[in-house]
Amino acid sequence: MEEEWIAGKHSVTEALRSGRTINKIWIADNAQKHLTLPITAEAKKAGIIVQQVDKRKLDQMVPGIQHQGVVAQAAPFAYAEVEELLASARNKGEEPFLILLDEIEDPHNLGSILRTADCTGAHGVIVPKRRSAAVTVTVSKTSAGAAEYVPVARVNNLGQTIDRLKEEGVWVVGTDVAATDPVFGNGVFTGPVAIVIGNENKGMGRLIREKCDVLVKLPMAGQINSLNASVAAGVVMYEVLRGRQARD
Repeated sequence: MEEEWIAGKHSVTEALRSGRTINKIWIADNAQKHLTLPITAEAKKAGIIVQQVDKRKLDQMVPGIQHQGVVAQAAPFAYAEVEELLASARNKGEEPFLILLDEIEDPHNLGSILRTADCTGAHGVIVPKRRSAAVTVTVSKTSAGAAEYVPVARVNNLGQTIDRLKEEGVWVVGTDVAATDPVFGNGVFTGPVAIVIGNENKGMGRLIREKCDVLVKLPMAGQINSLNASVAAGVVMYEVLRGRQARD
């Protein structure tokens, strides 16, 4: 399975620190020692086998990925349950702050969203099992290690999950270019909230859009009437963080 590979110094380091089950680590012969020594030391402490190999072997293991001379084979990514995300918020004494991705297909976008979710204090990301990027080596690398810390739940039906979140008192806020409510200064973000980000090309599906409590739009000053999905998600996540800090 592709998600068993972790590549890059940062991603492998974070996987080690987070206690992820790692089977083995390969380090290129020509890798810079000052970059790889901390990984070797951590691996030794954890009793993980480290093997020195030719860089070309790593190129074959994770084709097309900038591995920086470090590749690890790990147990498959452990997805969380939606209940665990809500429990995480409760345990921290915080209002739930979740990100729902309606068919985000580009692993780079998923990785970037996980990275920003970690920075803004989101309690987790929810993705559908079908027609959605899974947490793979590319996602892990793009997230700069955040994939090890931000719980990701995979659900069979995003619409049913939205209904369940509403029952828990969570407001579901969709991002839509056709919306009239502005994203900035919107009081809805200070309470329990789930942000829905739609597909890179089509946006949110009709059913998901109809299930949202509120639709917000990002102001556009330029000629192109859309933002990259991960950038749009980042803007909204930081608006949630700003609203919450202002309230506190």
